[in-house]
Formats: sequence, C-alpha cells, structure tokens
Amino acid sequence: LRLQPRQRYLRAERAEVSALERKRNVLCCLITRILKVEKQLHIDNLVFRVIDASQKGELGPGLQFLSFSCHSVDVLSCVLHLLNQGYLRRQEERPHVLEY
Repeated sequence: LRLQPRQRYLRAERAEVSALERKRNVLCCLITRILKVEKQLHIDNLVFRVIDASQKGELGPGLQFLSFSCHSVDVLSCVLHLLNQGYLRRQEERPHVLEY
C-alpha cells in the first residue's frame, strides 16, 4: 500500500469544491429565472420545477447546459442562500410562497 502525495488530495478537493460551486450557481440561476417568469410560486412547485429543469439540462428558452442530478435539499439550500442575499422574499401572510 502506497499513500498518494498530499498535493493530489488538495487538487481533488479543489476540483470537488469547484464542481459544487458551479452546481450551486446553475441552481441559483434556475431558481431566479423561474421566479422571474412566475413572479411568485409555492416553494414545493419551485423545487419540482428546478429539479425537472436540471435533469433536462434547460436553463431557460434557448439556453442549455449539461444536465445533472440534484435533490430537493440542494434546491432548498440555494433558496435559503438567495433569501439571505435578498434576491427572493417570502410573503408575510403566506411564508411558503416565494417572490422574486
């Protein structure tokens, strides 16, 4: 058994982090594009639409990317990120409905 030099592990970790960042950016773009069109949407419907678009590899009309699998946890994490950044907001009377 031979251990790999530490540098290879660091390169692999950087590649994984980069891939996760790209995935998060694509999901945030999908969420934003969907809500720009719909103006407001129930969070469950938004999650399903984002997952469907990511599996089909569609970012919007005429825009395509490589499809990838994502889970509801990934989408919800991006929704929370966008809420914290101020790009999205919840309705006061209906907190399960998101607005752009």
